[in-house]
Amino acid sequence: MKLVHQINLAFGLSLALILSITAVLIHYVLLDHFIGAQKSDLKTLSAAMSATLSQAEENVTPAMIQDMGTLQNVNGVALDPSKTTSGAVLDVASAIPAGYAGVEAIVTDPNGKVLTGPLPLNATSLKATDSSFSAVTPALLQEAKPVTSSLQELWNGKDGRYVMNVSAIPQGTLTLLTPMSKIKAIEQALLGRLVLVIFIVGAILFLLSLFITKKLIQPLMNLKQELKKVKERHFTDVQLVRAGGEIGAVAQTVYEMAGELNRFNQVQKQFFQNASHELKTPLMSIAGYAEGIRDGVFEGESVRTGLDVILEESGRLGKIVTEMTLLAKLDSEEDIFKPSEVSLNELLSEMAERVNPLLVKKNLKLHIDCPDNKALVIMADRDKLLQALLNIVTNAARYAKEYIHITGSIEKGKVELTVTDDGPGFPQELLPTLFHRFVKGKDGESGLGLAIARAIVERCGGLIQAANRQEGGAMITFGFPVSKGV
Repeated sequence: MKLVHQINLAFGLSLALILSITAVLIHYVLLDHFIGAQKSDLKTLSAAMSATLSQAEENVTPAMIQDMGTLQNVNGVALDPSKTTSGAVLDVASAIPAGYAGVEAIVTDPNGKVLTGPLPLNATSLKATDSSFSAVTPALLQEAKPVTSSLQELWNGKDGRYVMNVSAIPQGTLTLLTPMSKIKAIEQALLGRLVLVIFIVGAILFLLSLFITKKLIQPLMNLKQELKKVKERHFTDVQLVRAGGEIGAVAQTVYEMAGELNRFNQVQKQFFQNASHELKTPLMSIAGYAEGIRDGVFEGESVRTGLDVILEESGRLGKIVTEMTLLAKLDSEEDIFKPSEVSLNELLSEMAERVNPLLVKKNLKLHIDCPDNKALVIMADRDKLLQALLNIVTNAARYAKEYIHITGSIEKGKVELTVTDDGPGFPQELLPTLFHRFVKGKDGESGLGLAIARAIVERCGGLIQAANRQEGGAMITFGFPVSKGV
């Protein structure tokens, strides 16, 4: 499964789960809220009805009590006025305001007998206690709705079909109740609308997630295509993928990597071309003189001259092979480089001794300006760094007119070494690639000396740069971190 589909599926399932949990929570929150509100309303109504019934109790007259004798119960039996607390039939229905539709009221005397109100009980289950109810009830109970639970269960809160409120009145006990079905109907209607709204919002969020996911994944898909180009070595065809955040950073890195690989590929091709050319030239000279001597073309002193050329070209060939081998080892082998603390003053003194014959031969002067500072100590492979310095100074001696100047110092916490000469300087077109392999000037030899110097300096954790001085001549600068042991 593609990543975009996995993300969309995961988000969709998470969204469905969250919305389902939200709907369930809303259901119970609404139900609790409506039940609480209904109980509060019943409590308020109970207080109002208690006051009304208390006033009615005070207004009862003997004549009203006498009229009670004419009432009959639901079985046609005459009611005994002495069986009621007040001796009068209580009209509680008229005490319920019109705004409380669906609320039912039941009044019982202190003995548990039902005095009035539409009792939600079976006609055969009219007991407020487990012992007995009065078999005689007011005629108003004929309208009672039959249910299966007893009044005692209502008072104990065991009947979940009703929300009720019980309060004491002068006549006995006032029980107000309203069916849960009414509350649930209101809650279900509101919940249905909320679920519809949640579903619409969820659909919008899901569509938005599809858009956002596509927006985020598309750069990755484009990046995948560019990486395929890298895999197939089509480095020049790699394009920069425009994206933000970490994806943009990765895309930029991939683009730069492709550029580096392309340059490396070109350098590698150029290396083999240059290497073959550099090796071919001395081999042709060796082969030409060897054939001439063998065939008798050269005689007498010419034979000796030919042999000298063969030896010289053989030495040059061996030097090229040695330098190429050293470069390959510097690039790939870790064991070849053995760093230790190196004093820059001592290293420059040894370098001056080795290069002195060449300087005398060319009538050049070497000036070394390096303070006797114990801080001029760096971590490097002494022999390799000496080789790099010899390569740089030898290259400077090839073009210098009168002198070569070497300066050592500490600048901004780094050891800097500058080699300058009074020659013509570097050609501007060679400066960008001066330290590449087989890049050489007019009188250069193999074109590997500066490349080896750069490889050694970089293995020492340093940096090497080349430039031309304003007053004329070439300048090469080394920068090394100061040894931590100093």
